[in-house]
Amino acid sequence: MATDEGTDGSVRVDSWIWSVRLTKTRSLAATACRGGHVRVNGERVKPAHAIKAGDEVRLFHAGRERIVVVTKVVRKRVGAPVAVQCYVDNSPPPPPREEVAALGVRDRGAGRPTKRDRRDMERLRGL
Repeated sequence: MATDEGTDGSVRVDSWIWSVRLTKTRSLAATACRGGHVRVNGERVKPAHAIKAGDEVRLFHAGRERIVVVTKVVRKRVGAPVAVQCYVDNSPPPPPREEVAALGVRDRGAGRPTKRDRRDMERLRGL
């Protein structure tokens, strides 16, 4: 198993997020870090920030916030059963499907949204 074998027991945050299957690709994890959607212990971090066991990682991805506490540092991508053992998930439950679908629906043929419409949609989505 690819666990923490180094002397410092830390790994890059973008690599860890990808390794424990919170994002589908490592580039998505790095983009989330650069966009300010990843916080470690309350601080916005860059993709190369080192994390260790006990750190709290907050990730806003795919329309919901994931709050996890690192229990095991992994360097390589692991299977889903092993990935679940690498963190403690303190995330709020996902919203119901009906609520998610109703937020960003526009009438077909309504055309391009105006600036005001776009801002209203972003406000509804919480961005």
